[in-house]
Amino acid sequence: MTAQPARPERRGPETASIMDALPFKPSLVKTVFRDVTPMHVSRSAACAAASVTRTVLTAIIDGARRAAAEEARTKLLPGDLVSAIDRNVELEVGDKWYDHSPTFKGLTGVLYDAEGVIVPSRERSRSRKPSAVVGAHRFEAGVRTLLESQGATAVPAMVRDLDGIASVFLTDLARDAAMVVREGGVKRFGTVSLRMSGEPTALPFLMDSPGAMPARKGDRRTIGRDDILAATTTLLLGGNLRQRALTEAREATQNTSTR
Repeated sequence: MTAQPARPERRGPETASIMDALPFKPSLVKTVFRDVTPMHVSRSAACAAASVTRTVLTAIIDGARRAAAEEARTKLLPGDLVSAIDRNVELEVGDKWYDHSPTFKGLTGVLYDAEGVIVPSRERSRSRKPSAVVGAHRFEAGVRTLLESQGATAVPAMVRDLDGIASVFLTDLARDAAMVVREGGVKRFGTVSLRMSGEPTALPFLMDSPGAMPARKGDRRTIGRDDILAATTTLLLGGNLRQRALTEAREATQNTSTR
């Protein structure tokens, strides 16, 4: 008997337009999640994760673009990325990429053992197992789309760093979302509020409020949209970036099927 071709997922016009607008496609999100966990990823979860990643990368590119503008440049250099992170601690995400990027070499500190001897940096793994580092190139198309949307271009080294940060961030998001599912929710031990000297203390964000994160509902085999939102609160520091990421992810999934 001839095998029947797989049927494409049915999507309404609203869902299709939302997914097409995301530079990091839900299909890429699901590929990354499969590298991390065997759990099923719902369409709304994939869309939410794509949206959060877009928000984070957009903020990083915007910070780098501002740094470049001070030197009357539109083409972004790796130094602009470092400047953006130095100016805004919220942008320091995907830090596992830093060990693999020449841009951050020497900026992550030197490790010493108990005898005071410098610990050599880890050699790059030659394992065939997929990882956020070896799979970073998959994010190039989305990164270039984001750069174009902000009227900026970047040298290849800068594009590579943005690819890597996006890949590592999404991989971390997948791990944290899977943990939320396994543990039945987010376990919090207090909150931290960052502010500059002299600034008034910001009100806690809604998801930090007591009772705002009820125990997770649903099975332990599927990662849903709310699991992505919960994982986002653990990955991003409490501030404007996290609030933007959560708000935009909710908006991106309003008309998306949960399955």
